[in-house]
Amino acid sequence: MSQQLLSPFIFGDLTARNRVVLAPMTRTRADADATPSQLMADYYAQRASAGLVIAEATAIAADGIAWQGMPGIFDDAHIAGWRKTVDAVHANGSPIFLQIWHPGRATHSSLNNGVQPVAPSTVRLEKDQIHTPNGKQDYEVPRALETEEIPGIVELFKAAAKRAKVAGFDGIEVHAANGYLIDQFLQSKTNYREDAYGGSIEKRFTFLREIVEATCEVYPANRVGVRIAPNGAFDDMGSPDYREQFTYVASQLNNYGLAYLHVMDGLAFGFHELGEPMTLEEFRKVFAGPLIGNCGYTQESAEAAISSGNADLIAFGRPFISNPDLVERFAANLPLAEDAPPQVWYGTGGAGGYTDFPTASGVSIRDAELS
Repeated sequence: MSQQLLSPFIFGDLTARNRVVLAPMTRTRADADATPSQLMADYYAQRASAGLVIAEATAIAADGIAWQGMPGIFDDAHIAGWRKTVDAVHANGSPIFLQIWHPGRATHSSLNNGVQPVAPSTVRLEKDQIHTPNGKQDYEVPRALETEEIPGIVELFKAAAKRAKVAGFDGIEVHAANGYLIDQFLQSKTNYREDAYGGSIEKRFTFLREIVEATCEVYPANRVGVRIAPNGAFDDMGSPDYREQFTYVASQLNNYGLAYLHVMDGLAFGFHELGEPMTLEEFRKVFAGPLIGNCGYTQESAEAAISSGNADLIAFGRPFISNPDLVERFAANLPLAEDAPPQVWYGTGGAGGYTDFPTASGVSIRDAELS
């Protein structure tokens, strides 16, 4: 088998020692005040043989919490917590980006001191329910942001990028996927606005454009990545004009010289079935910078995507949960451990189902570090 997946890749002024990316995943181990914990630093350090580590979705605002145990970057107190993770990953030789986001309608007032969720339009998330301190509840109808409020949200992204830079992150990833606030602005299913932020494919891109430009004032553009999910149905998403919208988004992002475009092209996270799925090959035609593929990849399919030239790096999520030594297993052609069961994906805040997965040798990395 070709080993391009394990070959170095240079993006901007950074070098990934291989093309395996640790995907950002919700693991709910932050402290009660959203400060990243020491346990999180241990977790990321265990998986830092990845060429690039992308830390999990991180709140940019105190009223933008979408689940208990999620980390934040909206307070200076969070910087020291994140610095533990950054230092641990750097000590193992990998660059690390922080994914910053706002949930928009995909949260609940009970998680945010009674503050009503906001969105581009008053379109409620109909599918599923949300976990709250009071158990599972239906999503609420969000409040549509006033036009004059939106620059303030953009500034929150910029402030989050500034704190990430102080914490030592090599760059940031703007989370514009999976039905969260930026994705809600991008998609016609959730954006019914008639101002500068809605009404056409071009105007629905405005919010993301402003965020990209604001964060590029903090980091150089080659340290800013963007994640999109053109095929995704997660959080009740999927718009009839998805192909036109996301082709336009990628073509516009191509103008900035970004670190990468991170595309959820795989269908393992759900597919809206509104047409044929968009492929990395389509995005390669309109985006000349580094492309990251994600969702459901195996070592073999990742090698194929890179060998074809359609991807530069591939992000792995679930396989990394139960295989902290995923890169080493790939390198030695060793079998992977079974995927961790869903009940431990998010956990209850402890090490169980988080930092206690064994390596291929049968030794828990955590036990080895403590011995």
